[in-house]
Amino acid sequence: MTTDQIGEIRKKHFLHTTVHYYKKPLQLVKAKNQYVFDETGRQYLDCVGGIVCISAGHNHPRIKAQLKKMLDEDEIQHTSTLYFNPHAAELAARLIEEAPPGVDRAFFTNSGSEANELAFLAARQATGETMIVNLRHSYHGCTSGALSSCGHNTWRFRSQPVTAVTSAMEPYCYRCPFGKAPSSCELECAKNVETTIQTTTHGKIAAFIAEPVMGVGGFITPPADYFPEVTKIVHKYGGKYISDEVQTGAGRAGQTVLLTKDLEIDADMVTMAKGLGNGAPIGATLMKSDIAEAMSGKMMFNTFGSDPYQAAQAKLVLDIIHDEHLIENAQTVGKYLMDSLKGLMKTHPLIGDVRGRGLLLGAELVKDRTTKEYATAETSELMERCRDKGVLIGKGGLFGNVIRFAPPLTFTRANADELLKAIDEGLFEIERKQ
Repeated sequence: MTTDQIGEIRKKHFLHTTVHYYKKPLQLVKAKNQYVFDETGRQYLDCVGGIVCISAGHNHPRIKAQLKKMLDEDEIQHTSTLYFNPHAAELAARLIEEAPPGVDRAFFTNSGSEANELAFLAARQATGETMIVNLRHSYHGCTSGALSSCGHNTWRFRSQPVTAVTSAMEPYCYRCPFGKAPSSCELECAKNVETTIQTTTHGKIAAFIAEPVMGVGGFITPPADYFPEVTKIVHKYGGKYISDEVQTGAGRAGQTVLLTKDLEIDADMVTMAKGLGNGAPIGATLMKSDIAEAMSGKMMFNTFGSDPYQAAQAKLVLDIIHDEHLIENAQTVGKYLMDSLKGLMKTHPLIGDVRGRGLLLGAELVKDRTTKEYATAETSELMERCRDKGVLIGKGGLFGNVIRFAPPLTFTRANADELLKAIDEGLFEIERKQ
């Protein structure tokens, strides 16, 4: 089927909300490691990991062999939690080994959205409270409850229920909502969580949810001191701390599998998806036993959660990440990429800020570094120019002016140089037009 034929079917039968990158849509048909291929056979360097999903690389040979073996041996594809199966049990045990202290329960879903929905439900059940505190510019999924805690108007709908949520100020150092610089900061953003609870709730909350690095918001990276301060506040007001690691997890941004552990966040729950499955639809909600016990006597079911093929793939992904030292690679190549992107700021005034952790990096483009006017059109143009050069990048931020880099953790320094060359050339081409 041609790209034009697919476009016609999408136009006729898909929802209008189904958007695509690029002026001329890109059809991808094959992939290997950090490269993807269109229907003509042209190769592209994947610098956004699908959508922050590919951790161990596209079509890793060990994953392919495992799935083929399971099919050849007629392993059952669907069990849910109603029947025992070793794959989900092994995955749960492995994730608990990687979890922060005290987190010892796991439940599997199909996505990060569902993982966060369960976290909200569990927090409300455990505390007897309903109010969820989120952050402006945050994103936690596109199901109803998750969207109610979304800090982007472009994702919200008129019918979105927001009666049991409230939003605190974002820890956005580049655009500090308090007008502070790192040198003058007194963690006003963290203290605002307490002010928000004091002024927009009845004094008790069910939970606070935050991403260690705010993904869709444009890889906003809070200072490390932010988290212990906020955790104390959340627990002071009776809430459960939910660390949303849908994008940061699976070793992408830390020294271990979970950034929550590296930052020593005293989280009551951690949610995962995306890189955990390396393309397989699986999410996970990890929690402390006291929360799980509060749910006793009720039913919690997910039709496809804990199914063998997804669970087996996720367990193998964790093995590959460790066996091939991909977390160490993410740190080494991520630092090289971060330093190099900051170096490009010397010659490209369009780059206002570079931030992130590991191989989860963002470059915010602005028309003017003094006014920080959003360079939204320039960001889209840079994506087009990089595509023409065989490099695929992503974008995010409330105004779509942040380039997002989240390549497979197998990304090499040579790959980084290929990406940097495309960014450098693309920015020069855009700036020459201005």
